[in-house]
Amino acid sequence: MNAIEDIRRVARDPIEYARRYTNETGVRALGYFCSYTPEEIIHAAGILPVRLFGFGKKIVRADAHLQSYSCSLVRSALELGLSGELDFLGGMVFPHTCDSIQRLSDIYRMNIPFGFFEDIVLPVKLNSESAREYIVNLLAAFTASIERGFSVTVSDEALRRSLVLYNEIRDHLGALYRLRSRHPRLCSGADLHDVVSASMVMDRTGLAALLADLVGELSARAEGLGDDDARKRIILSGGICSHPDVYGIIEDAGGAVVWDDLCTGTRYFEGALDTTRPPLEAIAHRYVDTRVTCPAKHRSLTDRADSLAAMATEHRADGVVFLLLKFCDPHAFDYPHLKERLDREGVPSMLVEIEDTLPPAGQLMTRFEAFVESLG
Repeated sequence: MNAIEDIRRVARDPIEYARRYTNETGVRALGYFCSYTPEEIIHAAGILPVRLFGFGKKIVRADAHLQSYSCSLVRSALELGLSGELDFLGGMVFPHTCDSIQRLSDIYRMNIPFGFFEDIVLPVKLNSESAREYIVNLLAAFTASIERGFSVTVSDEALRRSLVLYNEIRDHLGALYRLRSRHPRLCSGADLHDVVSASMVMDRTGLAALLADLVGELSARAEGLGDDDARKRIILSGGICSHPDVYGIIEDAGGAVVWDDLCTGTRYFEGALDTTRPPLEAIAHRYVDTRVTCPAKHRSLTDRADSLAAMATEHRADGVVFLLLKFCDPHAFDYPHLKERLDREGVPSMLVEIEDTLPPAGQLMTRFEAFVESLG
């Protein structure tokens, strides 16, 4: 599949892709850390949004600025900035989803000479009319800041085109996930991981065309396929997953990841933008009403647990694997409630703590094999 090969190359070295793309096209780029970043506005301004993940870099400079209990994502992202590897970016956007990311914003400002910085402090409680109004005003302020910082005009028409494009991209990603949920052998879990990761970095117009090709390829291959996959159906839940190897290890252990609740997965693409609304209201509506929340946001006390339990039912999950990024407080606080709900629903689960680098593959294989075997 040529489409997946092109996407895989981007996912395996996203910084090199973004650097090369900006050099070749003259398009400016903005780095960001979280799926609550309003990419649609950045794209409408003619700027490439570039998601930063953990990159497994050896930490040389960052530890002088951070406490030892900062997560590996924050440490790795700071190391990239301090080392000069992000010098092609025109700036950074920091949504406030945890204290570590917010303080990372301060450290960047004091130590890394970008021309543009923006903090986006969304409300935690989403189930109120005031939250919706606040988000619309915040998005308007962010748009104005982009216009000033990059000397551009972000028109309503450009925003509408961006919303249509992002709906197309998210529709394609959802279609790929649903295809693989029905037929896990269509492609590897690592390939699907790469597709979503690359979607947060690539030129979005070219990405939409590649995804359309990929959906077409897999849909054609899925015709006539029966449900002959005897592997145990697994859902991954957690924050970011920058480790495609996890999927392969689970598959070798007798499982197949058929869905996820990840910031680098379904939480990135679920929830359509209502293009009948004014553009900023449409983005706010998606945040408030249609996308899956993360532990840093809530609509009700049981929203996260309800969502995960519904995923397990819809996708006939035999078990859930929690990938907990070490020192990630929001997901650590979230975990006991989610596990309790799964226990009540009769869905087995296991917890795996990860960092920028995975535990030894043999150790993970032993744990995953034991978990899959326990599923009967």
